[in-house]
Amino acid sequence: MDLLVGEPVRVRSGVQLQVCYRAGAQPAVVFLHGGLGNRFNLRAQYEFAVRQGWGAIAYDLAGHGQSSPYPRYSIGRHCRDLTRLLRHCDIYKPILFAHSYGVPIVLEWCQRHPVSGLVLVAGGTHDLDPWWEVPLMQGLAWGGRHLFRLPWMQRAIAQLSSEHSHPTLDRFTAESPLPVHAHPYDALRIFWAYNFFARREGRWQLSYPALIVSGGQDPMFTEAMGAALAQHFLAGRHLHIEQAGHLVMAEFPEVVNGALAEFRRGAIV
Repeated sequence: MDLLVGEPVRVRSGVQLQVCYRAGAQPAVVFLHGGLGNRFNLRAQYEFAVRQGWGAIAYDLAGHGQSSPYPRYSIGRHCRDLTRLLRHCDIYKPILFAHSYGVPIVLEWCQRHPVSGLVLVAGGTHDLDPWWEVPLMQGLAWGGRHLFRLPWMQRAIAQLSSEHSHPTLDRFTAESPLPVHAHPYDALRIFWAYNFFARREGRWQLSYPALIVSGGQDPMFTEAMGAALAQHFLAGRHLHIEQAGHLVMAEFPEVVNGALAEFRRGAIV
């Protein structure tokens, strides 16, 4: 049976999230995908966590995959529904593993809730949208996304996403084609010009353990950004994989999984 099939969980009126949950050793690892993605993006890490006997949960963010859309998107709504979901699964003080635009959600969530640690992959606190992203995504939202209904276009995008060939990456591109409906593109807007530090007035904390992962071929989250982010944590470590791109967790799953296991051991000592 595919561990990523999942089931719908009603977190509040009108909102159901498609959720994959496996009970196990604590702290549980909670996986959040990035923009335009879905729960399958983190298949290699979720299946690895389950094999280790850890508690693990992965789900489609609202407006993505099989989850309900929001009438209006905000990081706060994502955070509130994450709180409801973890309460539903009786998960307390998890390790949060986030990719790309999942990182701002995690950073905001852990300001109000205890965590055992953060694994932040190809995403950070600010400067997350390169100059070309906003006009490109606006064009796709206005109708360009319908080009992705053409199989040859999806294949071309898959070939451009990485220079590497790996069974995990091949499955990633097959399970996560670029969406053709509008909601994931609408949801991206809340992350444009996001700045964690500009949003903070008064006290805030980055005092928990963190593992920052970056790829040398990633045009959106660079090695310098990863190193700078790690320095904001009292216990921050930066793992840079020079040959990896933005999909580092699918391109180099063994490396990322090994680093996750080492990080989790350190977080529970």
